[in-house]
Amino acid sequence: MELTATQNDLSMLHLITNASLLVQLVMALLLVASIISWTMIFRKWLSLRAARREADEFEEEFWRGGEMDKLYNRYTSGHTQPMGMAAMFVNGLTEFKRLAEKDVAKPDIINGVQRSMRVSLAREIDDLETHLSFLATVGSTSPYVGLFGTVWGIMNSFRSLGSIKHVTIGTVAPGIAEALVATAMGLFAAIPAVVAYNRFSHDVERLAFRYENFMEELLSIINRQLYGSRRRRAEDKS
Repeated sequence: MELTATQNDLSMLHLITNASLLVQLVMALLLVASIISWTMIFRKWLSLRAARREADEFEEEFWRGGEMDKLYNRYTSGHTQPMGMAAMFVNGLTEFKRLAEKDVAKPDIINGVQRSMRVSLAREIDDLETHLSFLATVGSTSPYVGLFGTVWGIMNSFRSLGSIKHVTIGTVAPGIAEALVATAMGLFAAIPAVVAYNRFSHDVERLAFRYENFMEELLSIINRQLYGSRRRRAEDKS
């Protein structure tokens, strides 16, 4: 009978419901943080997958050899807002057309296009990094929050033992187990958040590298077009 009673006292539900109020609040906070982090992990996984697919499709279409004006018109005439490389391409070419119509000097055109694409690049990276700071916070603080609940629960457990004359494992175990549940929940919230943060940060860095390479390649193409068009105009005048 004593063994059965001890097993019931150490069941997970019994440990949570019989913990002190502060330890229960810590557990509830960790549970909410875990639910939110899992929601953000799933949403971020979907958004990064969509960004990679968009980059693959745009690069394939861009390097297919078609005219940039046709590609530009297709993305600007649609009802959906371009994202990723497409957004950088549209913003860069829009600035190029605006400056070229004003007959601005070639270095100023290149600098203007580069600034426009840099702003678009920063905006895209900022969108990719959304929610990563929350995952980093959950991964770094959850173990300490759980440890705080554990320390508080152990303190209460030892304080209650002062009024007991004969202390046995059976009297100590439930209080210690209640306190350790907080640490377990802290690790349960932290480990997925840390793994997801590291994975997503790596994916964002790879996408940012691809965006920067595309920006440099597009600037080179615009640079060659400027030199070619002005050389042709000079030859026509001569």
